[in-house]
Amino acid sequence: MKAEEYSSLALAYIGDAHYAKTVKRWVIDCEAKMDRMQKHTNRYVSARAQAEIIDSMLAFDLLTEKEIEVYKRGRNSKAHKAPKNTDPVTYHKSTGFEALWGYLYVSGQMERLEQLWDFIRTLKEK
Repeated sequence: MKAEEYSSLALAYIGDAHYAKTVKRWVIDCEAKMDRMQKHTNRYVSARAQAEIIDSMLAFDLLTEKEIEVYKRGRNSKAHKAPKNTDPVTYHKSTGFEALWGYLYVSGQMERLEQLWDFIRTLKEK
């Protein structure tokens, strides 16, 4: 199945899994203690963190037109309900981020994912 054939929420589901795996593999290499691993991971994987990341990517004009289109499609998708600890705007932005990440993963754009991951690490480590 081509990336364009997946629904936005399916791309977000895939993107969530792949992005979390990317972050956790990196954190394991950086942290020795389990309690610190979880705290470090949350700086990258929470809805708030993902919303901040996508806002920065847009502010730095980092995304292509196609990537912005995929993000907006994911952001505007109708999820069943937002988590209790996140406001709807933040939740929708993070869903859009996950949809973008899923799209890039499903379409095999690993080099682009690495470029974005480098930006994210630099952004979050400040």
